[in-house]
Amino acid sequence: MARHSPYEWLIGTRYLRSTHRSGFVSFVASMSVIGLALGVAVLIVVMSVLNGFERELRSRMLTVTSHATITGVEGQIAPWRQAQIDAQKEPGVQAVVPFIESRGLLANGERVAGAMVRGILPEEEEKAVGLESRMNAPGHLSDLEAGKYRVILGSALAKELSVKVGQAVVLMTPEGSATPAGFVPRMKRFTVSGIFDSGMYEFDRGLALVHMADAAKLYRMGDSVTGLRLALEDPFLAPLMVRTVARAIDYDGHGYFVNDWTHDHQNFFLSIQLTKSMMFFILLILVVVAAINLVATLVMIVKEKQTDIAILRTMGAAPNNVLGIFLVQGALIGLVGTLAGTALGWVLALYVTDIIRGIESLFGIQFLDASVYLMSDLPSEVRLGDVLQVSGVALALSALATIYPAWRAARTLPAEALRHE
Repeated sequence: MARHSPYEWLIGTRYLRSTHRSGFVSFVASMSVIGLALGVAVLIVVMSVLNGFERELRSRMLTVTSHATITGVEGQIAPWRQAQIDAQKEPGVQAVVPFIESRGLLANGERVAGAMVRGILPEEEEKAVGLESRMNAPGHLSDLEAGKYRVILGSALAKELSVKVGQAVVLMTPEGSATPAGFVPRMKRFTVSGIFDSGMYEFDRGLALVHMADAAKLYRMGDSVTGLRLALEDPFLAPLMVRTVARAIDYDGHGYFVNDWTHDHQNFFLSIQLTKSMMFFILLILVVVAAINLVATLVMIVKEKQTDIAILRTMGAAPNNVLGIFLVQGALIGLVGTLAGTALGWVLALYVTDIIRGIESLFGIQFLDASVYLMSDLPSEVRLGDVLQVSGVALALSALATIYPAWRAARTLPAEALRHE
């Protein structure tokens, strides 16, 4: 019989379309498909949302920090102009900007806050990072001019100091002079010319920008800089590229300290990856439950079709043929459920931001508080690798779920099944 037609396929698909007993078989098969589809869809949406969070936070982080930094072993680089030119020649390097960076204490009356003070060249800085897009009106990076002693503060730092654009703050350095009255730090009054809001509290609270010439005078750096910041064509190659550039500009063999954004925030991104892995395995339980439901569905189908199985066996069907019939059913349910769930999850993940906005507008609620989660919208990024991983696991679980019911059907004894018919 098996040589003439693929009857396992024909009978298996016919059983799924059965209308016997008010369509009971079709109903439970449909529920299995829906359960598997929902499990797959939820898993894809959650994974995409976590990807969106990671992308959004990385994007915000790289607006205020560089892809990589090269600093002198003794805390400064003297011949930085030639080093900047040579570093710019390396393939994959978009921009190389000098900077001066040190700790400082900012004061406004009785309000005092410590911060990292970074001296920059505004025209160069705009080539390396996208901080200009995070500036609150009316401030701009170009407002920092040499000799004007202006400062740009992070939004949280400005709030803590209770200052606005146009007001003055006093910047004190850790270095100073010993006097008969004791140690006196160097101090200089700066005018707040702008406030930036990166969306990352670490930078909004702990970073102040001044012109590099003013920082050089305040910290007595002379013509030296703390280091060079690199903007790369591919930020993910930063660990390799920064070492290549450092070797290219190491003229005297003294070496440099190198760092990159993946190292600075390694624990942060590792925690996101850990969360993503945990959520994958937790939500995978939904797919496992759907697979268990598939087992129950096929067992019920086998129970209902025992008479049909017995008739097929008496007509010459081998146990392997019966096994194939129910493997076809399980495979179809798993395939349809996985494909439907993948399509549904992909669409929901693409439009999850608009869907959440609609729900918030309709019910007058807010899911994400920007003051807590740093963003008010739910970001999402669908990655093909995640979709394939979820789909593959769902198909594998569906295949495993069909084995026992199909094996049970193949062991049906015709005489036993027909005894009461």
